[in-house]
Amino acid sequence: MADILTHVFRTFIPEAGLTKDVKLISPSSTACSTLMVGERSVSRSVLLLAAVTAASEMDSKVFFFTQTQIQSLPVSLQSCIPNLSPETLKKIKFSYPRTVEDLLQQVASLHETVSTAPTPPSLVIVDRLEGYLHGSAGSSSHTGFHQGEQSCAAHVSALLCDTAAFLTQILEQRGSSSAPCRVIASYHSELQAGSASGELPAPDPILAVLDRYFQVRCTLDRDRSCKATAAGLQELWHIFLSGTGLTEASPAKGSEVRNVGVAHEWQLVIFPDGLMEFTLV
Repeated sequence: MADILTHVFRTFIPEAGLTKDVKLISPSSTACSTLMVGERSVSRSVLLLAAVTAASEMDSKVFFFTQTQIQSLPVSLQSCIPNLSPETLKKIKFSYPRTVEDLLQQVASLHETVSTAPTPPSLVIVDRLEGYLHGSAGSSSHTGFHQGEQSCAAHVSALLCDTAAFLTQILEQRGSSSAPCRVIASYHSELQAGSASGELPAPDPILAVLDRYFQVRCTLDRDRSCKATAAGLQELWHIFLSGTGLTEASPAKGSEVRNVGVAHEWQLVIFPDGLMEFTLV
C-alpha cells in the first residue's frame, strides 16, 4: 500500500530535506493495493527496500513472490541499510513460482496456511508481474496482446485483492497493529517503454486491466534530461503516486483523512555507490 512506500521514502530523505512538511498517506481497509510501473531493476530495488523497511521498522511479516532467484540484496539496499539484521530477513519469505499457475496456487495457499501461522503476513509483494502474464521472464515480445492475457491479469489481481482482504480480517481479529494487509506488485509495460521519443506511448490493455484492481499507481520515470546528466548523478528518477486509493492527513483537522486522487511526486537519486535518497517535490 502507498503508506508503506511513503514510509520508505520518508525514511531515506536526506537530512537537508527533513524540515519539509511530508504529508502522511494513511492506509485504508478498502484500498490496500499498489501497482508499481517502471523499469525492472529500479522497481525491484524499491520493492526490496519496502519489504525490508516493513519488516524492520513496522514489524510486518512479508511474502515476496518473484520468478528470478535473489542471490543477494542489491548494492543500493546494502548502502541504505548497512546494519540489516538476520532477524529482520527472517520476517521476509521469498517464494519463486515459475508460472502464473504456480503464482496463483501459492497466493491461494495463504488462505489455508494462515490459520496455523503465528503471524499472518501484512504485506504481499509480487515482483515483475509481466513475466507471469506474458510468458517466461525477460521476454521482449510485445506484439499483440491476447484476450487470455487480460483475463489472466484480472484473475491474478482479483486473487491478490481477495487474499489481502482475507488476511486483513485475520489480522484485525487477532488485534494486530499491522492490519490492514497490503499488496504491492510491479509491472513493466513493454509497449510504453518501446514508444519512440516524443510520441505518446501505445495503450497497454494489460495495464488497463490491472488499474481496475490496484487503487494506487506508483510510476517510476527516469529523468534523462541534460540537467540530470550535467548534475553528475548516476540516476535520477521521478516517482508519482496517484489514484483514488490515496488519503492523507488533513493539516487543518489533525487526524481526519480525506481522499486525494491526485499525484504525489517524489524524486529518487541513486548515487554511483548505490545509495538511494528520496526527496518530496
